[in-house]
Amino acid sequence: MNKVQQIKTIALTAIAPIVWGSTYIVTTEALPPDSPLIASTIRSLPAGVILVLISRAWPTGLWWLRMAVLGFLNIGLFFAATYLPGGTASMVMSIQPVIVMIMSWYLLSTRFSSQQLIASGLGILGVGLLVLNSSAKLNIEGMLTAILGTLSMALGVVLTKKWGRPTGMTMLGFTGWQLLFGGIILLPVSLWQEGVPTQLTSINYLGYGYLSLIGAILGYFLWFRGIEKLPPVTVSFLGFLSSVSACFLGYLILNQTLTWPQLLGALAILFSIMLATPRSSAQTDHQPQRQTVIRN
Repeated sequence: MNKVQQIKTIALTAIAPIVWGSTYIVTTEALPPDSPLIASTIRSLPAGVILVLISRAWPTGLWWLRMAVLGFLNIGLFFAATYLPGGTASMVMSIQPVIVMIMSWYLLSTRFSSQQLIASGLGILGVGLLVLNSSAKLNIEGMLTAILGTLSMALGVVLTKKWGRPTGMTMLGFTGWQLLFGGIILLPVSLWQEGVPTQLTSINYLGYGYLSLIGAILGYFLWFRGIEKLPPVTVSFLGFLSSVSACFLGYLILNQTLTWPQLLGALAILFSIMLATPRSSAQTDHQPQRQTVIRN
């Protein structure tokens, strides 16, 4: 991949976490209260059905299990574990690049550099500055839940890179099956915990539609495309942009304050991403070939 292609791929992948930064504000301002699991299910399940029907591609053999695992890690468990107040989840999840480095070293036999470790520390500092004025309180249960979501997403990213996608399956199909499995996993839990929402307004329908079409279909298509083309550590650093997006959307839409420390935090995050991005000519990360479909 040459420099221009790398920049283009990074820019397209970055759209995903920027879009996801709007999830919390959409959930709080446009959806019924106290129904995060239902929102997660509606976000993933219809999107999965739509993409699977469009792609008309089915997993075979071992790929049924792999799709279920990826759907559980990248969608189901991650969605269920990270519906905390925006600043709270962002602060805990800022350690994700470090976890991805360790998992990539173990599962992909890739090395991580001192420069990437420095970039991780800078990114964590940046997120901390962004959420410095957050009034959210984090208890032990919330901390453990956020850590679980962080581990889920990190492992999902690394396994997505390791396994690739089935031969003959488009990226739309690959995205769709993960969203579908994630939604199926979430459905019984959300119905049991929260039930079916009643008295939905037009704003609620617009909110659900945005999360499903933009947040899920567009966001995850670009995210999985980025994982396929970029080193997983680079992709994990792009996740920091979700916090930047959430901060600026809060300022623009909710009239929240935007302080100098937060601006410095945003700059620190952008610099950490630049620092962690390998030179295209020296990129040595594991680049697996697309996996061959295993048939029974």
